[in-house]
Amino acid sequence: MFEAKVYIERRKRLRERVREGVVLWLGHALQPRTYPANTYRFRQHSHFLYFVGHNEPDLAALSWMDRERDILFAAPVTMDDIVWSGPLPSPAERAARAGITETLPPAELPKLVADLKARGVPIHYLAPFQADAKLRLAALLGVAPDDLAAGESLPLKRAVVDLRLHKTGEEVAEIEEALGITRQMYLRAMAMTRPGAREAEIAGAMQGIALARDRAQCFQPIVTVRGQILHNESYDGVLQPGQMLLVDAGAESPNGYASDITRTFPVDGRFTPRQRDLYDLCLAMQTHAIERARPGVTNLELHLGAARTLAQGLVDLRLMKGDPAAAVEAGAHALFFPHGLGHMLGLDVHDMEDLGDIVGYGEGVRRSEQFGLGFLRMSRTLEPGFVFTVEPGIYFNPPLIDQWRGEGRHKEFIDYDRVEAYRDFGGIRIEDDVLITADGKRVLGPPIPKTAADVEAATGQ
Repeated sequence: MFEAKVYIERRKRLRERVREGVVLWLGHALQPRTYPANTYRFRQHSHFLYFVGHNEPDLAALSWMDRERDILFAAPVTMDDIVWSGPLPSPAERAARAGITETLPPAELPKLVADLKARGVPIHYLAPFQADAKLRLAALLGVAPDDLAAGESLPLKRAVVDLRLHKTGEEVAEIEEALGITRQMYLRAMAMTRPGAREAEIAGAMQGIALARDRAQCFQPIVTVRGQILHNESYDGVLQPGQMLLVDAGAESPNGYASDITRTFPVDGRFTPRQRDLYDLCLAMQTHAIERARPGVTNLELHLGAARTLAQGLVDLRLMKGDPAAAVEAGAHALFFPHGLGHMLGLDVHDMEDLGDIVGYGEGVRRSEQFGLGFLRMSRTLEPGFVFTVEPGIYFNPPLIDQWRGEGRHKEFIDYDRVEAYRDFGGIRIEDDVLITADGKRVLGPPIPKTAADVEAATGQ
């Protein structure tokens, strides 16, 4: 955890924005894998982590918005707890670490919530996404689980988004600590990449580096030679000559902050000429976006700029034709780049995605319905303190190519005959984590090989 003053300050800033009522923070419970006592590694709800700090199950808290009062609900330590888990902090000790002075046992929470409701005190909450959390919160509030989303507090949601969007120095340091581990994971993966290696071996080695430092990975990593499948999470492939390995992974910091990096490297240790052409084009897309990232620019502008860079490059390679800007406006480039440029990063790898498009778009801004552009997770105007990913990609997905060609979609911009020669190409993605500063931006973390020459030098060594 951070020092108690960090959580005190966060709740103070929350009170400045919400001002009335009581916020109910419901922590996560352990999630069983195959039977109740066999559980997955615990990870606390990120909103609870941000305001209360404890990465431990079965906790809850109430925070009054019109005064400096917080209560932590935590069970007393029992002899059974000591036998199975060893010495544990008392509820008062836990509370003190979060800057909270009052504690109550969990059994008192329903009584206190009922009393607040009876007195007409607004109870602010954010709708949970785990099924058991929905049931627990619905029971506390006396509503149907399906009605929780409708009763979610918009003032609380706005305040949480505003606070968590703007990262402090402590938060940036956490992300960079995670990136330091992630760099070691990538150097190991690159060194292991060669014909005959298995995706599972490489994924396991990366996980081992995180575990050896008592760190989790913040999402299920992608380690695949089928890079055209955006979220391919199987590891059953054996690396073959001429293929490329796409790896999308990230370690988590001690206080739960995510890192998110993608690199693509040649199985043989050297890109083929056509791989090199498209790799350099993908890197040019990323460079174009990062160079232009600064306060006042929208991420939509960065995305479209990267898309135009792609379209121009594919016209130069004669895979597309016509005016690149017109092709992007029509959405023709999305055959090759069917996702958004990036997303917010913080305590969640897709930061606060549980709160919906208010995070990446703000209020009153709707996503495009155009294929590809509709998957842009973040369109906001960039502000100092934002941390987000920049992750363009170039993909050749045979079923998608067949569907578009069969429909004659964007045939005025796409040379389908030439695209056919790339059916077995796979995919390339390059991703880094970027902080917006007062006067520009900074790519976070230690450098991870990214230029074609540096990637080749690190692969198979």
